[in-house]
Parts: sequence; C-alpha cells; structure tokens
Amino acid sequence: ATCIVTDYLRRRGLSCIPYIPDRSEEGYGLNRSALDTLREEGVNLVITVERGITAVEETEYARSLGIDVIITDHHECKNGALPDAVAVIDCKMEGDPYPNPYLAGVGVAAKLVSACDGDGEAMLERYADLVAVGTVADVMPLVDENRYLVRRGIRKLEENPLPGFAAMLREAGVDPQHLTASAIGFSLPPRLNPAG
Repeated sequence: ATCIVTDYLRRRGLSCIPYIPDRSEEGYGLNRSALDTLREEGVNLVITVERGITAVEETEYARSLGIDVIITDHHECKNGALPDAVAVIDCKMEGDPYPNPYLAGVGVAAKLVSACDGDGEAMLERYADLVAVGTVADVMPLVDENRYLVRRGIRKLEENPLPGFAAMLREAGVDPQHLTASAIGFSLPPRLNPAG
C-alpha cells in the first residue's frame, strides 16, 4: 500500500516521504512521535495506509500541528468514533455501500489512487502485482473482486514482474509461469514481512 501511494504521488510530481512505523518502538498505528518527526520535515499532509481508522486522538493532534490527514484502512472501527480527518476511506465503515468489505489495505490504497487518477484500469495495470501480493499476504478471502484483483496481479507477475518480485520468486524456486495465490503466499510475503 505504501509503495502504491508513494509511487503514484511521485509520478504526479509531488514530494512524498514514505514513513513506516517501527512496530516495536511505535506500535501499529498512527502515533504522535511519527507526526512530530514528519512535521519537522515539513510535511503538511499524511495519508495513512492499512491504519488510522481508530486514530481519533492522533488525527486531532496532527491537526494541531497543521497537518491534514487522509486515512485509508480496511480494519473495523470497533468503538464507532471515526477520526475527524480530511477523508476516511475504509470499506468496513458502518453504512458504507461499497460491495467488497474484504479489500486488503493495499486494495483500499489502490482505490484511492484510481479515484485520484480517474483511470482505474490504468492504475490496476500499473499496480496489479502489488495489489495481488498484498491481498494474499493479508490473507483476505479470494472471492469476487479480490479474486479478480489477484488474478490480474498474477498475470502481471507472470508477464512483467518487478525486478524485486522476480528475484524473490527465483530465490524461492517458484516458476513465474505457473503462479498461484498459494505460491505467492508461501514465497513473497515471508520475504517481505520481516522487513516491516
């Protein structure tokens, strides 16, 4: 999700600083320390991916620093109070009419860039491999739209994989011409997740 949003914004000519919190030091969500660091770097907009749906206090703190927040997440908001962000995009919000409540965080991020770009097909063509790997890694149900997204991503991984994905598949001994969701799940996420 971070790669998709960062790549899209940079291709649009925007300055973008990807920030992935250190889970052991900062926890899993949006946090004040990260916001302080980003503000010191001149950031005035934070777009969360895979987190933020429960960050009510942190979003308010960001606002006090002069930072706008756009939240993209796919987790449920258990307490019902949504952050007062510029935008909150989450397929599991109560009353959301989007037909796929099983999008992974990477799928929600892909929907954001597709909406910003106005050409969902072009964005899917560009990011299908990242969406597929993230969807499988997040162990989301491969039904309906998710099944389609993963199928498109597998096709891209077979035909034109990113160099990093090609190297990981080679290292795992996976034939890229015979990929399945299971092959992706057992070869790519275990090599990606430890870095996060």
